[in-house]
Amino acid sequence: MLTHFKTLDDLKEIILEYEKILLRPTRNLSHPKLYRRRDIGKSERMIKGIRVKDWFMSVDEKWVIPHDQMGLSFSSNYKNLKSVYKLKQRHNPSSKIHVFWVLEEADIPAGLKFMPDREKKGHYFLTVTEQMLLSVLVSKLKLIAQRMSIIRDGGEII
Repeated sequence: MLTHFKTLDDLKEIILEYEKILLRPTRNLSHPKLYRRRDIGKSERMIKGIRVKDWFMSVDEKWVIPHDQMGLSFSSNYKNLKSVYKLKQRHNPSSKIHVFWVLEEADIPAGLKFMPDREKKGHYFLTVTEQMLLSVLVSKLKLIAQRMSIIRDGGEII
């Protein structure tokens, strides 16, 4: 089913209807799950498109270790999405921001799970539930990205 959001109310309505929808604002021409050098700060480290500070990594940084409060960030409610969107827009004023979304119940690869943030309502992490090689995580994130839907230039409705 293809849904086209024309107004702010359309998006709010769909978020309420699907209580377990998870959204991720992403800069134009960027991947919804992996980073490029232009997507992160100069002092932040990245390996194979993975921002090191997002994940609990082994000392040699070849393995990702399970942690239920570390992973990629997603919004599960409109208020959280709006604040993250504004933050991305502030840091990327000349770039359109798209909103990628997936249902929490979506068929995600084994070893990954959406976990609610214990400190911030409306915020979720896509976490690892079993130790895996960094290259395996990258492959799984690419697979999830292929399954995600997109709201192009989300600012028009946020």
